[in-house]
Amino acid sequence: MTVTAQATLADFGEPLSQTTFVVVDLETTGGSPRDCAITEIGAVKTRGGEVVGEYQTLVDPGQAIPPMIVALTGITQAMVTTAPRIGEVLPSFLEFLGDGVLVAHNARFDVGFLKAACAAEGYDWPRPEVVDTVTLARRATTKEEAPNKKLSTLARVFGTAVTPNHRALEDARATSEVLHGMLERLAAFGITHREDLDALRNPVPATLRRKATMADRLPAKPGVYVFRGPRGESLYVGTSRNLRSRVKSYFTRGETRRGIREMLELAVDVDATVCASELEANVLEIRMIDALRPRYNRRSMRPERARWVRLTDERYPRLAVSKAAAGRDGWLGPMRSGSAAREAITALEDALGVRTCTTRLTIEPRAGARACILKDTGACAAPCVRGASAGYETAAESARAALAGEVSSVVEALAGAVANHAERLDYERAKEVRDSLSAVVDAAARQERLRSLAACRIVAVRRIDDRWELMATAGGALTGASRVEHGVWAAADALRSTWDGLDLGAPVLIEEQELILRWLERPGTRLLHVDGEWASPVDGAGRHLRWVEAKRADPADGSTRR
Repeated sequence: MTVTAQATLADFGEPLSQTTFVVVDLETTGGSPRDCAITEIGAVKTRGGEVVGEYQTLVDPGQAIPPMIVALTGITQAMVTTAPRIGEVLPSFLEFLGDGVLVAHNARFDVGFLKAACAAEGYDWPRPEVVDTVTLARRATTKEEAPNKKLSTLARVFGTAVTPNHRALEDARATSEVLHGMLERLAAFGITHREDLDALRNPVPATLRRKATMADRLPAKPGVYVFRGPRGESLYVGTSRNLRSRVKSYFTRGETRRGIREMLELAVDVDATVCASELEANVLEIRMIDALRPRYNRRSMRPERARWVRLTDERYPRLAVSKAAAGRDGWLGPMRSGSAAREAITALEDALGVRTCTTRLTIEPRAGARACILKDTGACAAPCVRGASAGYETAAESARAALAGEVSSVVEALAGAVANHAERLDYERAKEVRDSLSAVVDAAARQERLRSLAACRIVAVRRIDDRWELMATAGGALTGASRVEHGVWAAADALRSTWDGLDLGAPVLIEEQELILRWLERPGTRLLHVDGEWASPVDGAGRHLRWVEAKRADPADGSTRR
């Protein structure tokens, strides 16, 4: 059950007529923020071509102003003697900047000084979107009318009412007029929204820009998109909170990834699936990539790399790495990589005495067979010699218990080994043992989390922005999602009904289960329906809490429900 909200400007992208620009100009004691300082800040805030605010202040640089700078700007040492230092100025300037687009002429210079000042005074740089009017001028003016891109030249070209004079506020005013003059020109080339500004910094070939019309018929909603090739083949699968805006950005922003640029040149169409939430979109994306194996998705080239540790099927089993699509009972994992699986095997062998030789042993040891040095060191129960098979059965049973998640004996043995190596100052070996033990513990914890999720059926809710976002999961898979403004319990019941006659079919991808777990474990998540046992993230592996439905208040409408 999904309630569709009325479309907003954010759904279609922000028109430049609604964008807040903060045009900034600085005067400084020199050209490098490493050894020079700011002497004046001027800024003009505009929206829709109208000035909505101005900011100006002199700044005491804390150093002498060179005579050449005095001659250029007219700012003397006497003028800044009583001015505030930059640490006093920054809070008010950053507040004035807000979330506007920062504009400057030769923006690298101004932004460099502002970032250095923030770092020196302990303020976080807000990382605003930055537009350089020099870059815009290269796209909006010809060499004939503006042989150079100096501010004074551009002010003449656009006939600004303010003449630049190397004072911060006057130069910011002139730059603001130049900015809006250039944006009027660029509108004829499709630069009409805030998202289009990136195309000016990273030019896009005309052949690709013409393909931007592919996005026109897509909804401005969250979901998954698929680029199609000439034969309808899947080229690339992606996800976005705003399908139309994201797909359009491929053709209006300069794509630097060679593979994606090649994909865009091949693409002839794009289709999309709308999703109720970001979680549903992310899950659908990984399912589609797994099913379609699109040529240009990196994940297609490296399917889930999960590995499991198992015992081999023989009389005297050994530990081995498995690449099966899903683990089985009695397998430890999933591991995040093959190297993690090998480290876990090393830990289990060291702690439990599981044999490391690769020879396939006979049921009854051969007469006269001799054990290797591992038996003498106590590292192997040596089932290869007569009379030792019973001892190896104990080691094998301990290994089966550890693979099932009971790793306390392994932790106890190897924690002692780490301490012993450290006492002997053999820190390198202590680190190796610690890392191999961590691989076992991490895998056991991950196994417990995934096992608990697979054993439950859950409907949960979280407040995101101005809506309630719900999800349902069963058997480790996402079975439904919705986003509502009111009627949380009705939406929860609708999602719960999807469990009736549910047949998951293929094994659930580990990535999907991890996405669901991260969603459930975020602060503010409430469980509305829970069938089965759910392992609380704070309780640790092996300890479960049985969640039962109790009287709960509907977060949206205040009703109660048992």
